[in-house]
Amino acid sequence: MTTLLVAKQILMNLYSRYEVYITPLLKFVLAFVSLLLINSRVGYMESIDKMTVVLVAALMCSFMPMNFIVVMSALFILLHLYSFSLECAVVVGAGFLLMFLLYLRFSPKDTLVVVLLPVCFILKIPYVIPLAMGLIGTPASAVSVACGAAAYYMIYYVSQNVSVIAAMADEEMAAKFRFIIDGILNNKEMVVTIAAFAITVVMVYLIRRLSIDYAWTIAMVAGVVVDIMVLLVGDLMFDTNVALFNVIFGNIIAFLLVIVLQFFVFNVDYSRTEKVQFEDDEYYYYVKAVPKVVVAQPHKKVKKINSQKAKPVQKTRR
Repeated sequence: MTTLLVAKQILMNLYSRYEVYITPLLKFVLAFVSLLLINSRVGYMESIDKMTVVLVAALMCSFMPMNFIVVMSALFILLHLYSFSLECAVVVGAGFLLMFLLYLRFSPKDTLVVVLLPVCFILKIPYVIPLAMGLIGTPASAVSVACGAAAYYMIYYVSQNVSVIAAMADEEMAAKFRFIIDGILNNKEMVVTIAAFAITVVMVYLIRRLSIDYAWTIAMVAGVVVDIMVLLVGDLMFDTNVALFNVIFGNIIAFLLVIVLQFFVFNVDYSRTEKVQFEDDEYYYYVKAVPKVVVAQPHKKVKKINSQKAKPVQKTRR
């Protein structure tokens, strides 16, 4: 355990020292992976489905604010959909605009969630995001989680119905609009998933704020249980065809990942908890102090030993 704490301290010191270089690098990696996944899922426009274009766009994102990654990802998606179907681009663009307004109004600092959640859906680990945001975010983070989930399901619906939408090319534009809008709004799996993630965020936040020992661990366990239960109840009510094994296994993986997050963000020693009571002229104060686990980074001392013995000084006789 001491080795892990020392490694954590070294990583934190490195980040604080080289933050000006590490932060752009991380933004570049996030933008690069996101744009690559977008091109792999909805790569209908050949002019932007190229590695050079992705590299240039990711490089631009690395020097811009985090919100620019969301804008660039949305732009890539809309350009691909426009190349495939104007109706798809209009419907998804309207959905993006509505989500951006909600996201900027309630949780503008949760940009990373809106980008990471669709990526985690593709990687089959989306359950880690609501757990993590319940631990380090606020109840308003449920809005950004819902926006990220809705963005993924809109793109997923279009990609799954490409052949159907392409076959409707000769029909009226109104019919295509209605087919796309009805398909997105009547997606029961999306509604159940958004509800489960939002409830999980709020539940984890409320429990981890309690003044009890191991509140974060209890909150994580409760969040996993609540997430699984809401998804299963939604499956029974709306027949969403949720894979039970994938839900349970995905939540277990999410629990292990947020344990790592807890180690870096909230690592405390409950065995040394102190409770202090004091007062002033107007109030009594009851304070519970839980110390952080901090290990001093060891310093290596190098001692030089000279193997040559000093020659004795000979005394001269006078």
